[in-house]
Amino acid sequence: MKSAVIVFPASNCDRDAATALKDMTGKTPAMVWHQDSELPEVDLVVLPGGFAYGDYLRCGAMAAQSQVMKAIKAHAEKGGAVLGICNGFQVLTESGLLPGALMRNAGLKFVCRPVTLSVEETQSAFTRKYEKGQSVSFPVAHGEGNYYADGDTLDRLEGEGRVMFRYRDNPNGSARDIAGILNPKRNVLGLMPHPERVVDSVTGGSDGRALFQSLIEALS
Repeated sequence: MKSAVIVFPASNCDRDAATALKDMTGKTPAMVWHQDSELPEVDLVVLPGGFAYGDYLRCGAMAAQSQVMKAIKAHAEKGGAVLGICNGFQVLTESGLLPGALMRNAGLKFVCRPVTLSVEETQSAFTRKYEKGQSVSFPVAHGEGNYYADGDTLDRLEGEGRVMFRYRDNPNGSARDIAGILNPKRNVLGLMPHPERVVDSVTGGSDGRALFQSLIEALS
């Protein structure tokens, strides 16, 4: 599986994502600057966490206008996999690749701790190595992770099996405890928790490994 990690100004988890991908695949991912107009030939594009453009407008709003997003949309339209983590999830909603929006946490405080998630669906390239209903622990680190969408959109996400992860102890007020969702084609995943930080038990856990193993199996 060939992969690329997008680097925005003030990304701070791009190297985390790259390290996880290299650990899992044995291949160093391409690091793509946000103003590049093309992507290399890859199977997976990762939009990492961080504070793109310093979050000076809405989180992800400025990054969504970056030149590279045109190439990412084309990649997704062709069926290529896209994974947006934390700030990357925010960019995906701001760019229209995923529905809804990420708002300020309900408690108006930055939350940084491990959280327990339920794996809601395993019929995707991102989750096939998990078991449905499995509990996993991923860390979160965000101030604007409160997922919001109107009732019809939420019902559609639920009805189409596009809610991939759900919080067991909601840290931010997200609607219906949603932590991660898919697009209709099921090749774009956005989630607020950080699976790339739990691929090695030495650094805090390994529950994120199955997500990358799923992608490797599906895309290799």
